[in-house]
Amino acid sequence: MSFQSAGYQLLPVLPELVLAAGAMVLLMIGAFQGVRVTGLVTALAVVLLVIVGVLELTLPAGKLVTFNGSFIVDDFARFLKILALIGSGATLILSAEFLADPSRRIFEYSILVLLSTLGMMVLISAGDLITLYLGLELMSLALYVVAASNRDDVKSTEAGLKYFVLGALSSGMLLYGASLIYGFTGTVSFAGIAAAAKTGSIGIVFGIVFLLAGLCFKVSAVPFHMWTPDVYEGAPTPVTAFFASAPKVAALAVFTRVTLTAFPGIIPEWQQIVVFVAIASMALGSFAAIGQKNIKRLMAYSSIGHMGFALVGLASGTAEGAQGVLVYIAIYVAMTLGAFTVILAMKREGRHVENISDFAGLSRTNPLLAFFFAMLLFSLAGVPPLAGFFGKFYVFVAAIQAHLFTLAVIGVITSVIGAYYYLSIVKVMYFDEQLTRLDPVRVELRAVLAVAGLFNLFFFIYPGPLVSVASAAAKSLF
Repeated sequence: MSFQSAGYQLLPVLPELVLAAGAMVLLMIGAFQGVRVTGLVTALAVVLLVIVGVLELTLPAGKLVTFNGSFIVDDFARFLKILALIGSGATLILSAEFLADPSRRIFEYSILVLLSTLGMMVLISAGDLITLYLGLELMSLALYVVAASNRDDVKSTEAGLKYFVLGALSSGMLLYGASLIYGFTGTVSFAGIAAAAKTGSIGIVFGIVFLLAGLCFKVSAVPFHMWTPDVYEGAPTPVTAFFASAPKVAALAVFTRVTLTAFPGIIPEWQQIVVFVAIASMALGSFAAIGQKNIKRLMAYSSIGHMGFALVGLASGTAEGAQGVLVYIAIYVAMTLGAFTVILAMKREGRHVENISDFAGLSRTNPLLAFFFAMLLFSLAGVPPLAGFFGKFYVFVAAIQAHLFTLAVIGVITSVIGAYYYLSIVKVMYFDEQLTRLDPVRVELRAVLAVAGLFNLFFFIYPGPLVSVASAAAKSLF
């Protein structure tokens, strides 16, 4: 029996193998050279992510399957892997200043981000429940450590502990759901489950409930959102930017793949769950953020709301809905990274400021920063013609085509309510009395902000490429 025919081709997993090997090499460099190579390790980690992205794009076109169907590389996986790599790469660039502080020169930080990204890539390509769990745990374990990476800060340690305890609970629920699904279908592969689960037996429905509960935790959707505001506020700001971008991509990817490829025959059963979670997340994200004073807590509730909007597309259970989810998550990553870049740029006399009141009069002390932040906030609120409007447009249209009119209407209403707290920040920047000047903005922050801000502003001129790639990626699931 040849190596090829055994169903174990290594070509589809080449990017993951390179990422794993590269992370190990960087770990050795750090272990032998110590903290003085922190900057070098971070720079090499960014280069490694770029190389992995190029490898992912140069894989043969079409659907590649290996490990007897456990690992799938299709257009859907390629699109989301590139997005996750962009999120991780941008996070490492944003972390340069955090790691430059002599008290926080931790070379392991970049390696943990790489290992977490490896978990995300495995998760996005998962073709069965076992690969799904392996990818999820590899991603999450690294995230727990990164959350507590600022060891001298009580809040950071508390954030890591909270995330770990609740994450263990969610993993247990997900495993229980997976075991029920395996018990009632006799298979762990998504294709096998789809063939066996033509009718929604009560055991399979229970399995889906627990499986989706575990995944809801990872996308921080209501009612499994409890950790999000505390962890976002407590973790170092570059880590919060990471949490808000790349892991969300992977979790939404697996949410979409599991529901659409493992349970296409019982859409009404899981559709009710997704509709409930979407409505609850949009409502909580819109109302709970209104009273927040800390910008990172506000962004946490904003991210809960945005996951609700993304799930509106998934609830339709159609190719258009999947396309809406992909367009939405791509735009969301750009908006979120841009917003966190501004939060990282907010420094006075060498100290980061995180209260919304600290943005007072920013338009007069740093007009360009204020303009970009205002545009990103308008985009998060879904104001046309900015990119965020198109994200919401695609998911709402998919919901309407699937006759989920109530869901679409609630989405529009919560979007309008959510605009209030974004606009209140703009009001603080442009109309409140100015405070003392900010420290100069570092060059790497300017670069990330320029890319995210310009993408946001000019997306409406040429949305074609992203929409067509998302459409091809969505169709590969059906």
